[in-house]
Amino acid sequence: MHIGAGAGYYSAIMAKLVAASGKVPAIEFEPELAARAKANLAAYRNVSVVQGDGSSAAFDSADVIYVNAGATRPANIWLDRLNDGGRLVLPLTTDLGFTSSNWSNMHLRGAVFLVTRRGEEFHAQWISPVAIFPCEGMRDAESEKALAAAFESGEHKRVRRLYRNDEVPAERCWVRASGWCLAYV
Repeated sequence: MHIGAGAGYYSAIMAKLVAASGKVPAIEFEPELAARAKANLAAYRNVSVVQGDGSSAAFDSADVIYVNAGATRPANIWLDRLNDGGRLVLPLTTDLGFTSSNWSNMHLRGAVFLVTRRGEEFHAQWISPVAIFPCEGMRDAESEKALAAAFESGEHKRVRRLYRNDEVPAERCWVRASGWCLAYV
């Protein structure tokens, strides 16, 4: 599943990775970009593109969900539809994640995490810093404020788990907002 397909570049790469037997459904929020992606990917029989909000549009369960836009939190549907053993590539960004021109501080504004589902557990690890377009539909003020504070701590590389509740003590969390956290254990 490709959330934030843009004009289709990464969807085409994913189509080659899954080969002819795999499928790459792609969602793009912007109508003009979705139309371009459909045209650009017309030759790929294993790719389908729809225009919509990738944070709420229904889709089948997936082995890989690649989010290609900066969210302030994971969407419930992304976690719900992730197959056991599946992986979610999740860029989390602050409001300065794409707009600031000071690229030397990018590590304080955004990071990509790999979330792997194991039964009902979600294991997480930091991949890299990121500056990317914001994810329409997946930006909320509470999570953005928590992310901004978390990036200042510099502890993002210690993240090991994603929890979908408020039960994890704050001292065990790198970032925590209502209903979710990224934690060290």
